[in-house]
Order: sequence, then structure tokens, then C-alpha cells
Amino acid sequence: MSDLISFKIDGISVEAKKGETILTVARKNDIYIPTMCYISKTTPCASCRMCVVEAEGVEGFVLSCNTPPTEGIEITTNTAELEAERTNIMKLYDVNHPLECGVCDKSGECDLQNKTLEFNVGRQNFSARDQSREIKDWGLINYDPSLCILCEKCVHVCNEVIGDDAIDVQFGGYSSTIIPKNSDVLDCTFCGECIAVCPVGALVSSNFKYSANAWELSRVPATCAHCSAGCSLEYETRHSGINGNDAIYRVKNNFEYTSLCGAGRFGFDFDNKETRDESAFHKAVEALKEAKAIRFSSMITNEEAHILQLLKKKFDIKLFNEDARKFQEFMKSYSSVSGKLHHSGSLDAIKQSDAAIVIGSRISTDNPAVRYALTTAAKHNGARIVYAHPMEDALMQNTVTQLMKYEVGTEEGVMALLANAIIGSADLSDDERAFFNDLDLGYLAAESNIGDEEIAQMMKSFSRAKNHVLIVGNDLIAHDRSENIAKLAAMIEKYSSFSLVVVPSEVNTLGASLICDLDIDEDIIDVVGYNAKGNFIISSLPFANLAVPSLNQQEGTFVNVDNKVLPTNVAVSFDGYSLNDVASACGVSSANTIDYTKELKQSAGFKNIGFDDLENYLSPYGDDNRGYLLDEVTCDTNGKLDEIDDLPEFNGTIIYHANPVLQFNAYTNQAAQLERDCTLRGSAQFAAAAKISDGDKIEITFGSKSVIREFKLDSELKGTIALNPTFDDVVDASRYRFEKSKIVRVV
Repeated sequence: MSDLISFKIDGISVEAKKGETILTVARKNDIYIPTMCYISKTTPCASCRMCVVEAEGVEGFVLSCNTPPTEGIEITTNTAELEAERTNIMKLYDVNHPLECGVCDKSGECDLQNKTLEFNVGRQNFSARDQSREIKDWGLINYDPSLCILCEKCVHVCNEVIGDDAIDVQFGGYSSTIIPKNSDVLDCTFCGECIAVCPVGALVSSNFKYSANAWELSRVPATCAHCSAGCSLEYETRHSGINGNDAIYRVKNNFEYTSLCGAGRFGFDFDNKETRDESAFHKAVEALKEAKAIRFSSMITNEEAHILQLLKKKFDIKLFNEDARKFQEFMKSYSSVSGKLHHSGSLDAIKQSDAAIVIGSRISTDNPAVRYALTTAAKHNGARIVYAHPMEDALMQNTVTQLMKYEVGTEEGVMALLANAIIGSADLSDDERAFFNDLDLGYLAAESNIGDEEIAQMMKSFSRAKNHVLIVGNDLIAHDRSENIAKLAAMIEKYSSFSLVVVPSEVNTLGASLICDLDIDEDIIDVVGYNAKGNFIISSLPFANLAVPSLNQQEGTFVNVDNKVLPTNVAVSFDGYSLNDVASACGVSSANTIDYTKELKQSAGFKNIGFDDLENYLSPYGDDNRGYLLDEVTCDTNGKLDEIDDLPEFNGTIIYHANPVLQFNAYTNQAAQLERDCTLRGSAQFAAAAKISDGDKIEITFGSKSVIREFKLDSELKGTIALNPTFDDVVDASRYRFEKSKIVRVV
């Protein structure tokens, strides 16, 4: 029996899959049905009624957005009656709508404006008493209720995709409005998705307001440079003055199918404004020729990483990047069991899952795109989400169905418990079976604080699930026992229905790990730093010895969490030197940095495709046609699981290196619109243990480092672990993020 339903729309034979509506089928067949409130990535709002159609044998109109077709039915999308209905709907939408198109930020790309013209609403037959409606300033977001048409797109996307559930509709007839939910002020992560989906000018960026008209801006397709999700975005630019250079005015996304976090949307002004310094350029060339090593960060394109690898070979020097090296070692161990170079999962796999485990990551701030994918899975598929971490996360409370709160440092034991539950009865090899038979489950449960009942609860909740995904984060990658943890993750992927997503910590950690032969970082002199510390620093950040362009000033590619090679483009120009210029002066010569795109390491899965030949668009149906997926590479399966080590104890005041919402790194730290919270945030319990109080100036000592911060009480945190930010360049992404610390009040 076929799962497809055959029917007709406007006399055209079409087919629908289970779960598809008349509207979605029409769109796939390029049949136009007007909408105002519909958005593809959420459930239908069903508030505008613009999408009504006629169905043979059905009395009255049918909402195409939420009505599935039946076998053989005939649908008509355009009749005189439908035209009259839609025209009247538009007249109602236009009742007392302020005629502010000349100054409205949405003018030129406004759905209300477009459809008022489409349905030829030249005069108004309806009226209502006008009301005074105060414009609300919600920080990065402004809301003008007089422009709002109550389509509810913002409410749906906030709840179903982002997971903040921060806004709601206050119903009151003609006085209905959008309000913060359960709060006097907007309490959210300020992703700005409500701005993106708003069809009119009701929700706008406070910073962008009245600064430019839509038709004055040029759009530059690019890839977000803040985390490893590789989100699609467009930088909108124009001249900053009559004779000025181009400047980025705002960032937009294809909101119908994609989403952005607040850093991607509002943290765009990190371009380097330094100019060409010829003397510094020559010093940089000499520094490279005399260097013993190059240290670089993962905030880098694949092409730049390739250049650094060529310089390593030319000068026979070392190449340092602990973040990428630890990821490289993790994946090497994974490959020794899985037999392949790349993990199997993706953001799309998470969205389609109905069961997920997240372990070793404060995922809401480490990689918001993963959080949004989990929210989508939970809201649309009813997915059961297990969140395994020593700390609760208030941002995940609307998504997580089970919290597994394990002890700090016991990640290897927790992974062993998970693997034993998921694949313990699988058809394993003798060595693998012996490993599980030898596990001291009682010891692991006692030391990790993950009991049998929690594992049983998880397995019961997953019993009917078909699409499973395991998501592992940097706490596992940077762990002392990361190699064995990687093998356990590979075992779960190999012997179960779980797909695996390994979340890199930086925008191109994965790309750098595939391209470069990395050495263990050493405390030596004569090190050139590329966007990293060194005796001579080449960087797009302030205080560089030689200034180079930022990632929004370059052409090049990244490899994201999906194992996709994604192109990015120049949003604003840079009047200075690039790494390619320096390398060319050192004998590693190419006319342009992107000439190296087709030379990227094919043994790691890269393809021989030039930069200008890479696709960079989303299809009308949401297909991501950007770049390409890395080729799968087979590996030798010679890895064997090691005996689980004694699980460590972390006593006293523990800090966890994790950034606040909207901050990721030194580049977001430069963005004017993003809040900079550099405080150590902890619970009242932590404050009591550390003998400090809210507002105290404190010195935090961990390892060989010390930092001065202010302490802030956070009512959403529990236990004796505090959050220490890293975006102000205190620690790098390669460290195990839990640290034993000494905290003293600074008098």
C-alpha cells in the first residue's frame, strides 16, 4: 500500500506524503496560495485565513495550511469567491493600520504592503476607533503594537523553534497585543527571530530602526563566524556616508527555514578597521622565517589553515592549536572503532529525531543551533530529550524531558553506563563483550551519581523511538580520558540506531583538525601567533603586530558540525594585508587565498572544487545548497576499548568555563550591541561555600592562572559550581571546562 495520497490542485495531479498539508503540497508544485501568518518551520498559526481554498464536496472554505488532503479530492485555489474573501481579509488587516510606509523599516519588504497591492485594496470599507498604543522598548528589540497584525508568527517561532517561550498574545479583541510572557519585561535570549518573521514593522531591531531603507542595502550571502553550526545569513551593507566605506547595517536570515541566535544577528560589527602597515608587514615576514612554531586559533578559514600547514612544511616548524588538536585526537580514536573519519549525525538529524541524548555541553550557549534543533524535535516530534551534565540549564527547561546530573569529571563512567544500556545486548566482538562484562556498574553508578533507575527511565522513554541521536560536547573532547570516551561514542553509533553528532567548540575547529598536522603546544619562544598568542602576533583582533582581515572581511570556507564545507564572502573590505600576502612573501605563493579551496586535503574528504564553483543558496523548499558535504573516508578499525579509569573527585568550589548568552569569543566581545557580562555567576550555595557575597570583587585562581572578577548571584543556578566566562580571552577552548578553584575576596 502506497504512503502517497494522490489528488488534484487546480486540475494538476499532485501527491502528498503523510503529514503534508494542502499548502505544503501546493508550494512543492509551484502553485501559489497566499498566506500572511504561515511559516514553514512551525506548526500552522491558522490566524490569517488568507490560505483558504475550495475543496470539491466540502461546504465552505478550507484552511490549506493545516488541512491534509484526502485521496482523489480536487482543490481549487483561485475563484471569484476566494478573491473576495481574501480581499476582505486584507481590508480588515488594514483597518487603522498607520500609513507610515515612508519611514517604516519594513517598507519595501512588507507582506502587508505587498498583499494590499496584490488584492488591490484601494479604499477602506471598515473602520474602528483608533487607540493610543505605546511603543515598547525591549532592549535589542522594539515593538510597535499599532503596526502589529497579530499573525502570531513571533509567538510560534519563539516557542517551537527557539525554546524561549518568552512572548504571548494578550487577547482583547481590537486591543489584542503581543506581550512578554509571565514577565513585565522581555526575558529571553534575544535571538531576534521574532524580528525576522514579523511580516510588518511591528518588531524591529532597535539599533537598525530608521537607519536605512530595505532597497538601499546590498545583500552579501555568508556563513556565521561565531560557532560551529555554520548558520546561513546575509550581511546587509551600504555606504556609511557619501564618500564612506561600506558598513554592515544588519544581518538577516531566510527565516522560513533557518534560524539565527542573537550573536549571529546582532554581533556583526567585528570587522577590522586597521589599515595597511608596510613596516609591520616586513616584520611579520621576518618573524615567520625565524619562527620555531605558529600558534593559531580555530577562528580561521580552511584556506588559511591550509596556508599555515604549507608554512609548517616549508620552514619545518611546529603548528600549535590545542583546540583543534584535541578534537583531532578525539576523532582519531572515534575512527579507530567506527571505521570512518566523520560522525554520522547532523542538525537535520536532530530536528527529525524523536529521542536524543546531550552529554558534555552547555549546549544552549555552546551551540544555539543544536538547541534550536532539539527544540524543534521536542515540539514537533514529541522527542524525549535526555540532558546529561553536572549543571542544570534554565534555557533547556522547555525542551529537556530528563536531566541526568552526574558528578564533575565522571564523563567516562557515564558514557560507559550509557553504552552498556544502549548496546549491552548487541552482537559484539569477544573483546567488546568482555569490556562490558567487566564493567563495575555499581562503582560507576555510585561515583557518577547516575543510578540504575535513571538509566531505566531513559530506556523506557526511548522504547518507541525510531530516530535516535547522541550529541557530545567539548567536556568530553577535552577530558583526560577523551580517547576512550570517543571509542564509547563510536560503539554506540556502530551498534545501535543512534546517529552521532560531535559538536566542535569553535567556528572551524573541525576544518583545522582535518587540514593541519598539529603538534602539542609547548612553552617556547619565537612563536608567531595567528589570531592567538605569540611573540609576534598577526591578527584581526586589537593589539596585533600586523593587522589582517576578520572573518566577515574574507572569502573562504569553514567545515561545520554537519561535516559540510560552507562558503563565506566579504561583507566589508579591508585595506591591509592578509595571511596570503605574508605567506607569498615567504615563498608560499598564490594570487588569492581562495585559490587554495580546490587544493584542500582530499584524503580528509574535501573535494577538488574551486571556491567560485561552490553553490551558496537555499532552495524555495528549504534545501541547503551551500558548499558540499565532506566525502566519507574509511579508516582502519584497530581501536580497542580501555578499562575505565578510576573516576576523579572534584571537591570544593568548582568553576565551569562557559559563556553567557550572546557571547562566544573575542570577536563577539567587540560587538557593540551584545551585552558583556564578565562576572562569575553562582548560586547562594556556591557563595556560602566560597564565603563571598553578591557584588564582591574576587580573585579566582585555577591551574596556573588567576583572574579578577565581580561575583554575581544567579537564582537560576544550583549547587557549588559557578559559571566563568571565556569570551574575554581568559582561557582557550581546549581546556577541560570544570576547574578546581581558589576564590578570595579582593579588599
